[in-house]
Amino acid sequence: MAKVWRYGDNIDTDAIIPARYLNTWDAAELARHCFEDVDQTFAAGVRPGDVVVGGTNFGCGSSREHAPVALKAAGVSFVVAANYARIFFRNSINIGLPLVEAPDAVGSIKAGDDVTFDSAAGVLTNRTTGQSWTVRPFPAFLTEIVAAGGLIPLTRRRLGLEGGTSAGEGGGDAGEGDDR
Repeated sequence: MAKVWRYGDNIDTDAIIPARYLNTWDAAELARHCFEDVDQTFAAGVRPGDVVVGGTNFGCGSSREHAPVALKAAGVSFVVAANYARIFFRNSINIGLPLVEAPDAVGSIKAGDDVTFDSAAGVLTNRTTGQSWTVRPFPAFLTEIVAAGGLIPLTRRRLGLEGGTSAGEGGGDAGEGDDR
């Protein structure tokens, strides 16, 4: 069961991971403080596969990659929102965190609901209510990045490099500036 954690409009990156924790790239440490100032129960209660649902402008604010890293490390399988701040959207894709843009669905999904997403079919389903929504699928190149676990693992795989690291683990120099 993918439990929904529900938040509102304009959830900024400081709400996702407070700035006082930006001195680390340790993903597990970031996960322990995810939504700390907004929802004291999130970090202790979130389980692998859970889903975050937000309203409009999710991920606004600072352009830091720490926010999607914290969500992914906390076990969030995907985020559903009406729309996303542009930089948060790209940072999430770059680290392999799937985002679902479903403005028609967010008002109908409640905290605690069981929600699934079939990315191949582009169908978001609320198993609690039986409702489902067709969403616009990602272009193939974004799907490939998410499926690989992020841009760095995809780049390392394409370059034939062994021992790839994921975002937030210091592997950012692989392939930088390489146009292959």
